Amino acid sequence: MAGTLRVNPIACDAHGACAELLPEMITLDEWGYPVLDPRPVPPALDKHARAAVSACPTLALRLMRELPAAPGVAKGGGSGVPPVGAPGGGLGVSPSPGVRGGVPPGKHLRGRRSCPRVAIPAKSR
Repeated sequence: MAGTLRVNPIACDAHGACAELLPEMITLDEWGYPVLDPRPVPPALDKHARAAVSACPTLALRLMRELPAAPGVAKGGGSGVPPVGAPGGGLGVSPSPGVRGGVPPGKHLRGRRSCPRVAIPAKSR
């Protein structure tokens, strides 16, 4: 299964371990940060690419796998999940009439505290 390498430039600390393990696809710039080949990793280098990802001390390097598109979903067209409330969408449940957001009328949490009240001792004078 083909994948492409991605680096998080904020997390990368320019250790250079990735370029040592996969010089065919990763070179270093003048400051020691990786420059990645944008093409998919060839199957012959897949094992080396996974080793380079595992060796990254800051977890900045990722091997992004291409997943096959689900049947009936256009490529590049959204997440493929219908919005909440749409037939077959969201969490798999449809709200009941008169129920907004899954909370029955009159059962809202407005005015309630998120934690129980704690007795605070009065200051001694």
